Amino acid sequence: MLVTITLIVSAVTAVYLYLTWNYNYWKKRDVPGPSPLPGLGSFPSFFLMKRPVAEEMDDIYQEYKSKYNFVGVFSSRQPRIMITSPELAKDILLKNFKNFHDNEFGEMTNKDIDPLFGRNPFMLSGEEWKAKRSEITPAFTTSRMKALFPLIEDVCSRMTKYLVQNRGTAMDTKELSAKFTTDVVSSCIFACDAQSFTSEKPDIRENGRKLMEQSLFSFLTILLVSNLPSIAKMLNISFISKSVEKFFTDLMKDAIRHRDASGTNRADYLDYLITLRSKKELSELDMAAHGVTFFIDGFETSSVAITFMLYEIAKNVEVQNRLREELLKATTKSGAVSYDVLLELPYLEQVINESLRLWPPAAFISKKCTDPMELPLTANQSVSIGKEICAIINIWSMHRDPEYFDDPLTFNPDRFSPETGGTSPYREKGCFIPFGDGPRQCLGMRFARMQVKRCLYETVKNFNITVNEKTKEPLQLDPKQFLTLPLGGIWLNFEPILK
Repeated sequence: MLVTITLIVSAVTAVYLYLTWNYNYWKKRDVPGPSPLPGLGSFPSFFLMKRPVAEEMDDIYQEYKSKYNFVGVFSSRQPRIMITSPELAKDILLKNFKNFHDNEFGEMTNKDIDPLFGRNPFMLSGEEWKAKRSEITPAFTTSRMKALFPLIEDVCSRMTKYLVQNRGTAMDTKELSAKFTTDVVSSCIFACDAQSFTSEKPDIRENGRKLMEQSLFSFLTILLVSNLPSIAKMLNISFISKSVEKFFTDLMKDAIRHRDASGTNRADYLDYLITLRSKKELSELDMAAHGVTFFIDGFETSSVAITFMLYEIAKNVEVQNRLREELLKATTKSGAVSYDVLLELPYLEQVINESLRLWPPAAFISKKCTDPMELPLTANQSVSIGKEICAIINIWSMHRDPEYFDDPLTFNPDRFSPETGGTSPYREKGCFIPFGDGPRQCLGMRFARMQVKRCLYETVKNFNITVNEKTKEPLQLDPKQFLTLPLGGIWLNFEPILK
């Protein structure tokens, strides 16, 4: 019995020491920070899901930002720094990009284990990232965006028909937005109608949901990869299930074969990939990975952004009326709007930017140090940041900091008016970065803004939008979601405007 107890105590002690042995890392370097929990680090809610991680990070931000440019934290067992200075965040993303050119989560998977995620430019590092980004960047030129615009308009008309058919019914706006973005990216990438507005559970929508779902398994996977990376690699743990991987790979193969056989000339993303295939000798798996990259970028984060935008438009009647007036003035006699006119509407731009400020889809981004350098902890003290140390840039807290934004919790699009310089004053300070910044800012930003603007044009022009009583206000973040999402959802009413 005594031997058994001794073995248990020894095992528990060994596990505890393994989980905490590095927790004096920042103390030895005189860097302040909160005390981490064994195995869970400074952000236990990331695994326990009891509280939104954005709020947990905000507590740390508020406690230390007045004295320090960054603090020492731990992601599970790994030492990290959390940036509390927008100026330093800007330096990391721009001036010191060569020292922080990789994303943290790239080390969590690879092309062999996760052939789709592992080929995503977001996950790639160094020269491989540069090569892959150079392949994709030409797909987002202005001319190609204009070519995709009619495809988005077609989805908008289907969405309007869906809303009219369901008038009087409270809409789960995240689901509505996801239907819209799923149909848009499916049309632009795979040249197919995902049927999100006509079928109960279309295959693309369901597999897209599985691709991004926040399950207990996904969090356990991250926990295992964070604490036991060597074991995770031995077990070949992937983030995308083989069934979802096969679905999107087969979907891309079918789309390519159909396009090759039909000889259709359609200036969409699939056309670009087919052209790229002959230039770069891409495999079908490479093309499927590019397709999934575009799908993820255009589907999930854009639907989250649209959800909050529609909520703020519904909640703020004066904003809605003013926006609708601008949209109607931009509408031609035939009831349409051109790509060029839509992208230049100032108040629409202000509304979008203000919503992205208040509700950034990603509460934070994390950049890995690839070349050691010293960073200023205070005006009089610098600290050497070693290779592999990641810098967490707290977008959520910076976007809501009263030091940079007057009355930050109030939805006020006029803070981004052309008369005050738009977003430029805030970007110069480094405190407005909804898409990140620098060479690794969001690749699909131009496409995302286009589909968001066309969606808002369609809904605000054609419907009076109000908040349904099913929406729990004030909004609280869902602690079980990685992206910024509201607990209980956002439910809105869409009443057609009589013409």
